[in-house]
Amino acid sequence: MTASQFSALFVFALAASVLLQLWLAARQINHVRRNRSAVPEAFAGSITLTSHQRAADYTVEKTRFGMISTVFEAIVLAAFTLGGGIEWLMHIAQGWFGNGLAAGVCMIAMLAVIQTVLSLPFSWHSTFGIEARYGFNQSTPAVFWGDLLKTAGIAAALGLPLVTLVLWLMQQMGAHWWVWVWLTWMGFSLFVMWVFPTWIAPLFNKFEPLPDESLRLRIEALLNRCGFVASGIFMMDGSKRSSHGNAYFTGLGKTKRIVFFDTLLKQLDGDEIEAVLAHELGHFKRRHIVKRIIWTFVLMLGLLWVLGQLMQEAWFYNGLGVQTQSTAAALTLFFMVLPVFTFLFAPIGSWLSRKHEFEADEYAAQQSSARDLINALVKLYRDNASTLTPDPLHSVYYDSHPPASLRVAALKRLA
Repeated sequence: MTASQFSALFVFALAASVLLQLWLAARQINHVRRNRSAVPEAFAGSITLTSHQRAADYTVEKTRFGMISTVFEAIVLAAFTLGGGIEWLMHIAQGWFGNGLAAGVCMIAMLAVIQTVLSLPFSWHSTFGIEARYGFNQSTPAVFWGDLLKTAGIAAALGLPLVTLVLWLMQQMGAHWWVWVWLTWMGFSLFVMWVFPTWIAPLFNKFEPLPDESLRLRIEALLNRCGFVASGIFMMDGSKRSSHGNAYFTGLGKTKRIVFFDTLLKQLDGDEIEAVLAHELGHFKRRHIVKRIIWTFVLMLGLLWVLGQLMQEAWFYNGLGVQTQSTAAALTLFFMVLPVFTFLFAPIGSWLSRKHEFEADEYAAQQSSARDLINALVKLYRDNASTLTPDPLHSVYYDSHPPASLRVAALKRLA
C-alpha cells in the first residue's frame, strides 16, 4: 500500500464514521420527538407526561450537542494527522530533547494537554449548560477546575511513567516488544483497579459508611446469601456534582467495595435499593466483570501485534501526515485513528453489554424481587430523565443497557 492510498482510505473511513454517527443521531432525535406526546403504555401509570416530555427534550438536546462534538472531534483528528499536527509537535519536542526517549514522551504529553484544552468548552457547556438547564448539575466552577487539576496530576503521576516505560520497551525489546508492552499494560490496569477505591476516588469524593443501620444489615444479609465479600459498604457524596443517582462496585481483591450515591439513597426505598444491589451482584456472580477484563486484555494483545506490523511501514506514517518515523509517533497515530476503523464493530460490544444486563436482572429477580427492581428502574428513568423511547437502531449501536420497555417487560415475565 502507498501513502496516498492509505490517506484516501483514512479519509473515507473518517467521513463514513462521522456520517454514520450523524445519521444515527438524527434518527434518535426524530424518533424521540415523534413519541414525545404520549407516555408508553407500560409506564403510563408510573411516569407522568411532563416527566416523559422532559426526558425527551433532555435526550434531544444532548444528542444535538453530541453531533456538534462529533464533527469537531473529526476536524481535530484530521488536523493532528493529515494536517501535520503530530509532525509539528514532534519537531518541537525534538528541538527541546533531541531524538531520544524524552522527545517522544514530551510529544505525547503536549498532545494530551492540547486535547484536554480543546475539550474544555464542551465539558463546560455540558455541565453548566445542558445539565444545569435540566436541574441535574450541582457542581460549581471551583469543583470543575479542581477536578481538572486533580485529573491532570494523576495523569502525570501515573501516565508519564507508563508512557516512558512503554516507549522504552518498544525501542529495546526487539521484534516482540508488543508482548512486553502488553504485560506492562495489563499489570498497570490491574494496579489501577486495585488502588482506585482507596487512593484515587477519595481525591474527588467523600466516602463514609452507610449511615442507615437497618439498610446496612439488610445489604450484608444479601451479600452473605450471594457469597460476596466486600471491604465495606459506602455512601458517596454524588450530589456534590450531579443529582443523577447511581451505585457501583469497585476495586479488586481485598479492596472491593460497594458504593451508593447519596442521591440514589434518597430516590429509592429499602426494597428497591436491595434489588439494585442484587442486580450489581448479578454481574459478579455471572462473572461479567472477569469476562470483560479478559476480553479487553486479549483484544489489546491483538491490537499491539497489529501496531507492531504497521510501525514498520513508511506508508502508515506518511499516509497520516507524519514524515518523522518514531515509536512515539506510531503509538500515537495508531490509537488516535483506531476508533475510525473500528466504529462499525461498536454494536458487538453494546450487544454483549445488554446481554449481561438481562442476565444480571434475572439474577436480581432470583435473589431479591423483580417487582422491586422494576420500581427502582422506573424511578431512575424518571429522575434521571432517561428516554423511554430511544430509536432502536441508535440503541443497537450505543446503548450498554437494554431499552426501558424491553428491560421492564423481561422483568415482568420473571415476576
